[in-house]
Amino acid sequence: MNTTPRRVSVMIGALAAAAVVAVGASAAFAQGSTIAGTPVAAAQVSDSGYDASGSGGSGSSGSGNEWGIPSPWGSGGSSGSGLTGPGGTGSTTSTVGSATAAQEIGVVDVTTVLGYSGAEAAGTGMVLTSGGEILTNNHVVEGSTSISVTVVTTGQTYSATVVGTDATDDVAVLQLSGASDLTVANFADTTVAVGDAVTGVGNAQGAGGTPAASPGTVTAVNQTITTQADGSAASETLSGLIETNADIQSGDSGGPLFNASDQVVGIDTAAEQGGYRTAGYAIPISTALSIAEQIESGTASQNIVIGYPAFLGVQVSTTATAGRYQYSVPSTVGGALISGVVADGPAAAAGLTAGDTITAVDGSAIGSGSALTAALAADSPGQTVTITWVDPSGSTRTAPVTLVNGPAA
Repeated sequence: MNTTPRRVSVMIGALAAAAVVAVGASAAFAQGSTIAGTPVAAAQVSDSGYDASGSGGSGSSGSGNEWGIPSPWGSGGSSGSGLTGPGGTGSTTSTVGSATAAQEIGVVDVTTVLGYSGAEAAGTGMVLTSGGEILTNNHVVEGSTSISVTVVTTGQTYSATVVGTDATDDVAVLQLSGASDLTVANFADTTVAVGDAVTGVGNAQGAGGTPAASPGTVTAVNQTITTQADGSAASETLSGLIETNADIQSGDSGGPLFNASDQVVGIDTAAEQGGYRTAGYAIPISTALSIAEQIESGTASQNIVIGYPAFLGVQVSTTATAGRYQYSVPSTVGGALISGVVADGPAAAAGLTAGDTITAVDGSAIGSGSALTAALAADSPGQTVTITWVDPSGSTRTAPVTLVNGPAA
C-alpha cells in the first residue's frame, strides 16, 4: 500500500482515504479504496496486495518525477481503477476475528497524512519502549507529512515523528510526542518453525478500535518475495520472511504476528494477492529489532536514514507546462526541468517556477532530475544550498535555498 521468489501483489498495510492527488504525486489514490502496503507507493507491488485493477473508485494519476528528495516520488503516476487489499480468490484457511486482551498489549494504530498526495493512510505498529518509541514497517509511513498514533489499550492518541527508516528491509522507528509509561509489546526471544500456530493482528481495513486477529500456522520460513515495480515504486525484494496462511489484511502492516503464547514473533508485512491460497508474510522480530537498534543508535548507513530527508519542493520531468506553454530541457543547457513547485516550499520562496531548469547545486553541474536528487541526498533539513537555474527566456539566475523536512523516505 506480500517461493521462488513468488509474485505477491501488494504490501499490506495502509488504507488510502482520499481522492485528491497533488501535483507531483506518483500514486493513484481512490476514495474508499484499500491499499495493502505502502501508503504512497504504487499500485502493484509483488509484496502483498496492491492491485490497481481492484474496486474502490477511479484513481487519479500522478504527474511525474522527483520532488528534490532521495525518495521515490515519481516517474509518472499510474492511473488506476482503485486499489484493493490482499487476500486471493481461492479459499482461505483462517477466520478473521478480534484480538484478545493479551494480543492488544503494545499494539498501536498508525494514521498518516500524505500531504503532497492529498491522501491519508492507516497501518499498525508496536510499542518498543515505555517512552514512546514505535516499531512499524517503513511502507506504513513512507511519504507521510504527519503521523498520529493511537495506543489500542488506552485509546490515547499522540503525534509522532520518524526516528529513522530502513526502506530496504521495510522497517521504521517512530517517536511519540509526550508519551510515557507505555506498556511495551511482548517480544519473543525464540524463532518459529513450520507448523507453529500463529496469529496476525492489526488495524485491518483501517477500522481502528479492537484489532483484528487472523489465526493460522507457519507454512514456510526464510522466504523471499519480490515486489512488482509500478509507477514511481521500484521493484523491491525482501528476504528471510516468515510465511503463514493467516489471512493478513490491508491495514495490518507493522502489526504483530503472535505465537501460541501471545509473544510477538514477526511484523505483518505482506500478503499474496490472487491464486488458490492465502499467504501472508512477516519480518522475523529478531531481524526487525536488530534494525530498530541500529536506528535508535542514530547512525545512518547505506540502508538506514535517520530522521527526515531534506526537501527542495520541486517536481522534475522531461517536459513542463506553465500557462499556455510547454517546455523541455534546453538542449544547449541540460539540467533538471521543473514541472511543478510546492506552494510555500523552499524552491517557491526562492522564485523557482515550472518551466525553469536547474543546472547546478552549490556550483556542481546538474544534468538530470536523478542528478538533482543525488546532489541533495547528502544534505540535511535546515541546510542552505545555492541553486542555479535557467528560466524559459534563457536568463540564468542563482539563489540560496534553505531546505526543510521532506516527507518520510
